[in-house]
Amino acid sequence: MSEPGASPVPRPGAHVVARRRFLGYVLAGATLVTAAAPVLPAAAEAEDAQTADLTDIVDLNDVMTLAGKPTSLSITVEVHDDGTVSFALPRAEVGQGITTSTAMLIAEEMDLPLDRVRVTLADARPELLFNQLTGASNTTISTYTPIRVAAAAARLRLMEAAADEFGSEVGALTLRDGVISDESGHSADIGTLAAKAASETDEEVDVELKSAQAFNDVGEPQNRIDALEAVTGRKKFAMDLAVENALPTMVCRAPTINGTPASVANADTVLEMAGVTDVATISTGVAVRARTFGQCIDAVRALEVSWASGSADGLSDADVLRELEGAEPRMPLPLPGVSRLEEKFTFHFRNNSALESNCAIADVRSDSAEIWSGLKSPIVAQGEIAKLLGLRQSAVTVHVTESGGSFGRKLFFDAALEAAEASKAFGKPVKLMWHRADDTRQGRTQPMAISRVRISHTRNRVLRYDQRHTSVATDLSHGFGDVVTAMAAQVPGLDGTFSQVFFQLSQATSYDFGLSTRLLNETNRSFNTGSMRNVYSPNVLTTRELMVDRLAREWDRDPYELRRDFLDDERSRAVLDKVAEVGEWGREMPEDTAQGIAFMHEYKSVCAVLVEIDCRPETIERPIRNGVAGPRVTKAVCAVDVGLAVNPRGLEAQMQGGIMDGIALALTSGLHLEDGHFLEASWDNYFYTRQWNTPPEMEVVVMPANGEPGGAGELAVAPANAAVACAYGRATGTMPTTFPINHGDLSFDPIPTEPPIPESPTDGLDDAV
Repeated sequence: MSEPGASPVPRPGAHVVARRRFLGYVLAGATLVTAAAPVLPAAAEAEDAQTADLTDIVDLNDVMTLAGKPTSLSITVEVHDDGTVSFALPRAEVGQGITTSTAMLIAEEMDLPLDRVRVTLADARPELLFNQLTGASNTTISTYTPIRVAAAAARLRLMEAAADEFGSEVGALTLRDGVISDESGHSADIGTLAAKAASETDEEVDVELKSAQAFNDVGEPQNRIDALEAVTGRKKFAMDLAVENALPTMVCRAPTINGTPASVANADTVLEMAGVTDVATISTGVAVRARTFGQCIDAVRALEVSWASGSADGLSDADVLRELEGAEPRMPLPLPGVSRLEEKFTFHFRNNSALESNCAIADVRSDSAEIWSGLKSPIVAQGEIAKLLGLRQSAVTVHVTESGGSFGRKLFFDAALEAAEASKAFGKPVKLMWHRADDTRQGRTQPMAISRVRISHTRNRVLRYDQRHTSVATDLSHGFGDVVTAMAAQVPGLDGTFSQVFFQLSQATSYDFGLSTRLLNETNRSFNTGSMRNVYSPNVLTTRELMVDRLAREWDRDPYELRRDFLDDERSRAVLDKVAEVGEWGREMPEDTAQGIAFMHEYKSVCAVLVEIDCRPETIERPIRNGVAGPRVTKAVCAVDVGLAVNPRGLEAQMQGGIMDGIALALTSGLHLEDGHFLEASWDNYFYTRQWNTPPEMEVVVMPANGEPGGAGELAVAPANAAVACAYGRATGTMPTTFPINHGDLSFDPIPTEPPIPESPTDGLDDAV
């Protein structure tokens, strides 16, 4: 359904609201505070219910949005007497720009200048239940309507207060730039009306939201509201906070994954080192508190610890791969007399560590605790910290700080747990930080996996598409699993394990490939894994797109044209056509170079990526210090349709970051497991996309707005990964089946695991270029 005269967004990604009138609340208080009533999503259209793909009916994003609806009344907009408007966002700002887009929504609905809107991050609030979980590109989708309704309710009450003050009718008033005026010359700033507009009791109000045609700011490119603070160093992250007596703290960790401390031989000696104030054994290692982080590093390196076995002792890449192969689900019996293409793909462990190191501040007392950290699941963290400390959950205050990146990493709260445990052991506040080597070797990884695909086809027709994905288990204990468990019973067709349901809800087939089946099997819980950016999609989508390219070769078809023919809606074809047009698909390329193209739809949005790759010998063999050069992506073009981009400039930045992730996953970013530990120990030897691998040409095309916002945060990662893989296959004539492509070439001398923190360089001039 849609408004009269509006065109509904076609499937996939249909996300249109049928009405603009909503119920809001004015909450009792001394100043004006408003909220949105819960708005439940409409039932799936009957047409959608006939489709074979579950994600055409309901996807992971729908489940998360549905889970958050009952507590949307707890999300409030507050108008202050100084004329500013504040909103405590129950999501984590990790660099994706949601504080900016949220401020834009409030400013739009209230006709305010953007600089009068203050968006902060909410502390952990257990009453919000599933409404304080950040992930799956869900923030804008789930908060878009509640925030606007609350802002519209505030606007209405301010207008009513002004009408009473002026002796005018509401319809005769205008609100512009925070000032309400009438035709008689009366005017008042909203700050002077905030108390008058407040209510002594909670009241229902009926509000009408702006139509998209009336938007002035939403949909227009906007610089981030925190950009100046970020580039001038004034932005406050966890480690920038001045909490009284919270001294730097680090942990000496085991040489193998999840090893635990058995005994410490020289704790007293280390305690006498310069600056060291405390040494204590905790569950994950030996914690050291000192005056500076440099002194912490010296103390960690000096500790002599005997370690108990870890969870992955003795395991190397080949061992895990054999276990995965033995756990592969069976493919269905082949269709008799039908041609088929089949291939197996391998994805090695990968680390998506954020630019900001894993860190937290903790001040634990006998009857309470206070935590500061960048957390995407703060309610779950609060509960686990309370359990660890033996406190009531209400006795633990968790402050959510802004973070320098996440990529799914900060759904976990390992540093907050450690900080709480160390603070309790010391009886003092701590400012705990992981070393980069800690996060690479003991942190969260994208699990090793294999994916097998079979395409059964006749001439120019695909009869069925089967995929069997086998993976080291992904840890979903950070809150997503709870959402799935709570909501699965309300969604027809959902059954199976946590991970199986998560897998089915997050994956889409996209192409009209007849009967389509996909199945996940997980094994081996020895590793610290996480739902890293895009979770299963980079692996699943890359295998699919590579097999589509292989099918195109089998049928002697152009890969772009074949994709276009099998996409079943105009919206999807439009982004594919746009990326082919802007990227000049099919242009003549030098030998050993090629183009690759890939498509994805996910969470109400569609995206296509085209890349050009250079696999010429002089490029592959170019000298790179302590690294494998390998192929170079020279051009990347992305076309994206998210329905409505609240801030197109922020969306463009998201797509650029996703492309960088995809390039890394395809070409360079992998961990080598050997005898129970990873060989990589920092970004010196874990090769995320670097300057020497960044495409000199990049363009992002944001398609015209249509409908409501869809998901964006993870959207470009998987198609960029797939496009690079497809380009590599076309340039070399050999389809890649192991990722990252250069994984077999160990280009560095592994750093010893004991001591766990490598020696700091004393002079970087030798490495200057």
